[in-house]
Amino acid sequence: MSNSKNGKGLKGKDLITIGIFSAIYFVINFAFMLMGGIHPVLWMLMPGFIAVFAGIPFMLMAEKVQKPGAVFLMGLITALIYFATGQFTLVILISMASTCILAEVIRGMTKYDSFKGNSVSYVIFSLGMVGSPLPIWLFKADFLAQITEQGMPADYVSAVEALSSNAMLVVLFVAPVIGGIIGAFIAKALFKKHFVKAGIV
Repeated sequence: MSNSKNGKGLKGKDLITIGIFSAIYFVINFAFMLMGGIHPVLWMLMPGFIAVFAGIPFMLMAEKVQKPGAVFLMGLITALIYFATGQFTLVILISMASTCILAEVIRGMTKYDSFKGNSVSYVIFSLGMVGSPLPIWLFKADFLAQITEQGMPADYVSAVEALSSNAMLVVLFVAPVIGGIIGAFIAKALFKKHFVKAGIV
């Protein structure tokens, strides 16, 4: 499969490629979102877990569509699916939009074909998912009341309240940075071992 490297804008083939890898990214994303319902710690670490395991679809998409707008569209598709499933909030809209724009800037500055540039872009992109747990800290009382009304068990709500410390807030932001770096290098290793030989990239 050939890569799209010209600067003439996104074409139909590019949009299909972005759509495919965005769908894969969302499946990984949503799986960890569901796991967050088991315990609040899993939810708060969710952006980090996603970053580790979703590096492959992101980096493949970045390698195959070396044009502006690809990362932003991936974020937009993810946000739209979250909206359709009722998981969408204003906080995650702001976090994803801002990180997608910054990730696009980084890709543009590094000419779209740099592993380092795409890796930094992925780390920034991964930070967008902190917008899911972030309302715990921004609107603590309202958030706890909301999840209680939605039927969350009392022990889950108590655990959320106990975990919403400043230290855990730092962990929330650090986890996707570390996870994004790991995810990017996992993708790089698989590129060399499997994807290049198979002609995927």
